[in-house]
Amino acid sequence: MSPVTVSANALYTDLSAYYDLMCADIDYHSQSHGVRRLHQLFGNKGQRHLDLACGTGPHLRHFIDFGYQCSGLDIHQPMLDRAKLRCPEAQLSLQNMAEFTVNEPVDLITCFLYSIHYSASIKMLTACINRAYHALAPSGMLCFNGVDKQKINNHSFTQHSTHNDGSLFTFRSGWNYEGTGEQQWLKLRIEKQDQGHTQVWDDQHPMVAVSFNELVTVLQPYFDVHIFEHDYHTITPWDKKSGNAIFVCIKK
Repeated sequence: MSPVTVSANALYTDLSAYYDLMCADIDYHSQSHGVRRLHQLFGNKGQRHLDLACGTGPHLRHFIDFGYQCSGLDIHQPMLDRAKLRCPEAQLSLQNMAEFTVNEPVDLITCFLYSIHYSASIKMLTACINRAYHALAPSGMLCFNGVDKQKINNHSFTQHSTHNDGSLFTFRSGWNYEGTGEQQWLKLRIEKQDQGHTQVWDDQHPMVAVSFNELVTVLQPYFDVHIFEHDYHTITPWDKKSGNAIFVCIKK
């Protein structure tokens, strides 16, 4: 039987239901604990936390358990609805990263899973960084992970499968950059196999493409910037060779 391809609109409608399955192999605790250690070393010792593009709230849950006063924002209300179930203590809001506001300054802003790239242009990325700067208390910290457009391998992807409610789900994602311009793509495929019937969701998300040098140029007017290897278990300075890194940015 040939697979049925479902439209991108259906993907957006259903993604909140599949999001936790899609991210089932992510070690949220290690990521959260790693950033907490960075905040203890570089931050202002405050406990007010904001997670940008918080999704269904798995990182928020860990920071709440660490003792932080947490808030989160996302542009998809179904994601926030699930985050509220997971994190009833958190203050959640439907906002765009490039335009967000806060009721009071926060001490730590996080943006996990390369979500900083959801700013679809350098202009929007700069606006997001500007909003983060104004939302932070003195010596507050912005922490996110990024990918260097010059080191993207268009043939590389990650994939995992999992069973849920009698169906087999296979999730595949990878970066694609054409080599010019300030836009790259996150290509995503979800396959659901159930009793011989296969549904396929194919989509690609436009995301901002920057080199790390360009990213530092955008950040430096607002922050002192420290770059580390993309390893949440250790704190190791970036070797300037890898294409993924963790950015720790302290408000000037």
